[in-house]
Amino acid sequence: MLNSYSLKIPSNVYAGKDALANISKILEKEKAGSVALFTDKGIESTSMHECIISMIEENGGNVTIVDDIPPEPSYLVIESIQKKLSSVDVDLIIALGGGSVMDSAKHVSVLMNADYGIKDLLKNPSLAVKQLKTVMIPTTCGTGSEATCNAIVLVPEEEMKVGIVNDSMIPDYVILDSEMIRNLPQKIAASTGLDALCHAIECFTGTKANPFSDTFALCALKLIFTSIEKAVKDKNALNEKENMLIAAFYGGVAITSSGTTAVHALSYPLGGKYHIAHGVSNAMLLLPVMKFNSEACIDRFVEIYDYIYGSDGRSGKEKVDFILKRIEEIINALEIPTLSDFGIRKEDISSLAKAGLEVKRLMDNNPRPMSLDEAVEIYLEAL
Repeated sequence: MLNSYSLKIPSNVYAGKDALANISKILEKEKAGSVALFTDKGIESTSMHECIISMIEENGGNVTIVDDIPPEPSYLVIESIQKKLSSVDVDLIIALGGGSVMDSAKHVSVLMNADYGIKDLLKNPSLAVKQLKTVMIPTTCGTGSEATCNAIVLVPEEEMKVGIVNDSMIPDYVILDSEMIRNLPQKIAASTGLDALCHAIECFTGTKANPFSDTFALCALKLIFTSIEKAVKDKNALNEKENMLIAAFYGGVAITSSGTTAVHALSYPLGGKYHIAHGVSNAMLLLPVMKFNSEACIDRFVEIYDYIYGSDGRSGKEKVDFILKRIEEIINALEIPTLSDFGIRKEDISSLAKAGLEVKRLMDNNPRPMSLDEAVEIYLEAL
């Protein structure tokens, strides 16, 4: 555990029944007459964005909609959005969507009217300075983007996703409203929920774990372990859905203080080369990585068990095995695919392993060093 650590989180978080109504208060506080609303075609098809547009217009503002955001957007998409908004005098950005929408909004929030571009940030993230305040409204229950200073972007020529990390991208406002995920498709709810599980358990077991990250990670784990299946499968389980929204936010907070590990490092090449959704990539790799790491962090797994289920007569090994088994149960219950379902073959594994190990920022945080052969074995287990 680190001797020195810090925590930086969004300064305004609204949750619970009718949390979305706080948009009017935010618009008034920020004197936002011109708003850029980031969303995607899927959200638009559900008309969820219309109530936000109404609130903006009722407050005398106007809206520019940015809805052409694909899953796993590249830096070219970010440049296109920035160009589209260059002729608009934007006062505030509201992002309604999943991780891709929120990350795109965070990128643009530090790029508008700046003298640097997204490619400059890929080389030197420290250049980023907040230009526009942001409001994040997650419509999935897992990415944690609404809480973090991280924003992921695809670099097509390198077949790799890259995380740009800068405190300026921490959102200013967050709204967690379970109605926003009531009709979330089960596949998306499952993969994003498991992404939240990855965030929490990776942050708790990583080498940068500390009392701040531990607090949020453990709370997130308890909420997820006790809520995820019902939240995913029962449309009307709003209490469990709210638990998952809170858990996702807590997982994001834990990331800002600790950070993810080998699960995320090994998933990046899957998104970059095969365009597999981030949450799905992580979900497929979670169990094999945790099995690999478990021998290096037995005490941490025991703490997870005791926090969720209470201290009992089980041995440390039995508690570790229970947590791993519980993860496996969740993955099976939520019908997470395998690498082979995406056409990945044994002969593809070596190049994936090499690319994953190059994500040093995350691999250095892994509790157990990993060789190329061991990375290959993890991918093979996920095959």
